[in-house]
Amino acid sequence: MGRTSQAQAQPNYERESELKAFDATKTGVKGLVESGITRVPRIFIHPQNGLHNKPNSLNTELKFPLIDLNDVAEDPIRRKEAVDEIREASETWGFFQVINHGIPGPILGEMLEGVRRFFEEDDEEKKKWYTRDSNTRFVYNSNFDLYSSPAANWRDTVYCQVAPHPPTPQQLPTVCRDIVVEYTQQVLRLGKSLFEMLSEALGLKANHLEEMKCGDGLALLLHYYPVCPEPELTMGTTQHADSDFLTVLLNDQVNGLQVLYQNQWVDVPHISGSLVVNIGDLLQASLYQMTSLLVQSTG
Repeated sequence: MGRTSQAQAQPNYERESELKAFDATKTGVKGLVESGITRVPRIFIHPQNGLHNKPNSLNTELKFPLIDLNDVAEDPIRRKEAVDEIREASETWGFFQVINHGIPGPILGEMLEGVRRFFEEDDEEKKKWYTRDSNTRFVYNSNFDLYSSPAANWRDTVYCQVAPHPPTPQQLPTVCRDIVVEYTQQVLRLGKSLFEMLSEALGLKANHLEEMKCGDGLALLLHYYPVCPEPELTMGTTQHADSDFLTVLLNDQVNGLQVLYQNQWVDVPHISGSLVVNIGDLLQASLYQMTSLLVQSTG
């Protein structure tokens, strides 16, 4: 009998009590790992039919869309090529990677470092930001749906609404304050450019989606995936579709991101300096492509 069925069959397994005990530590999944655990706690064990194996050899032959945005603002021929590539990728994959997108490499690197600095900060300092109050500007916790999902995901997360009304400096931790502000401005500029090209891909005027205020709001999600002792039993992020207009994802060199394409889970390759763009649900009706995403836990 596997560990999943064992946990479900135990009569003394009080899931809600274990969830509350975990939440009360305010140290998240990282705290569990630092405590020296060697087995995944039951609240994180997913049903086997909800877990996905790594792609097989057939999947590795698929070429994930990569779009070069170099000179798209100055060269009309290159812009038309990029718009066509975005249209094709959006309709077929719902995802694509972009390079030469205008955000300097050092800023991308510092953003990743800022995320690490926060999550690897002293527990007592980090606990000051732990909350389940969604009205707080900087929300740090583990699993926003901890008490409602069938199984918890192996990750800790920060949620911060940064536009159209940015937080004050005092509402951000000092270890990542400056880079959050800078990265936000950079992503907003990139978002404006992407919405213009998506408008053109739909046969509309370049400012159409911008005039609809699609790019006015911006929420920052910072995910931290500690090393897992039994990655075959849990997930970093389960299958889902993003409910926004557009997601721009900055990923580190640890591969784990997959997308669902033609009924196959396909690894998103790591390309230094690139960003992954996901067409969210709010644009799906126009782009005719349902998309899904998962992140595997890493061992």
